[in-house]
Amino acid sequence: MKNKKETEESALKAYFKQIKSTALLSFDEELDLSRRIEKGDEKARQKLIQANLRLVVKIARSYSTGEYSFLDIIQEGNMGLIKAASRYDYKKNVRFSTYAAWWIKQSIVRALSKKKRSIRLPHRKEELLKKIQKTYYNLNQEYSRKPSVEEISAELNVKPEDVASLLNSSGPVYSLDSSINDDNTTLMDMFEDSSYDPDEVLMRKSFREETMKFLEHLLEKEKQILMYRFSFYGGKKYTLKYIGEEMGISPETVRQIEIRAIRKLKDHAHELKDYIYN
Repeated sequence: MKNKKETEESALKAYFKQIKSTALLSFDEELDLSRRIEKGDEKARQKLIQANLRLVVKIARSYSTGEYSFLDIIQEGNMGLIKAASRYDYKKNVRFSTYAAWWIKQSIVRALSKKKRSIRLPHRKEELLKKIQKTYYNLNQEYSRKPSVEEISAELNVKPEDVASLLNSSGPVYSLDSSINDDNTTLMDMFEDSSYDPDEVLMRKSFREETMKFLEHLLEKEKQILMYRFSFYGGKKYTLKYIGEEMGISPETVRQIEIRAIRKLKDHAHELKDYIYN
């Protein structure tokens, strides 16, 4: 009778054999499938997914440490691939692998992060932690750097010590020199060089483009005020007083316009849901 490890190895071999039989796609074929997917063609979506299952395996190997089943990691990556196939836009004129890699990595990292958490939190704290993580992600995209505890607390109106406490309890802390497999690879070796990440650059550019389209729902003055308030100009968040002086109106008027603009945008929030951290 096979043990658990032998069963998994057998399943992996069968899976690898299955996905290797699917031909890779050319760039033109990817763009054509994207056009068909946009029109609701489910067969085109399935074909794009099937042709890129090997990409998931390649990325999943970077996250395999022996602590979790490799098949489970691949499955989590496949979930990201499915999302990517549904959202791939031929008009961006980029290879699907470049676009999908971000979604695959994100899906795997989120799943591993949840599995590693050793401390179970009360429901209210779990909900607050989700908000903190979402805010962390949004500020990281906005500032192109890791946000501080103070910046997160100011955004959520939560005490800095509460933010720090929940972030510290959300997962274990490992030494960067910790060995993660038999060939002396350390945790530090697994960290990507963030000085230039084409996947991140693509997603940031795409997110900014979608955000600018999103702001077209507003009047010009409303749009300008939100761009001042949410760091669209030089990465700096301007005060009500400064904006009022720039636009020749009072700070209170700026505040009222900001509130009105945000209320308007809430009716269209679903348009950006694909880019929001869950």
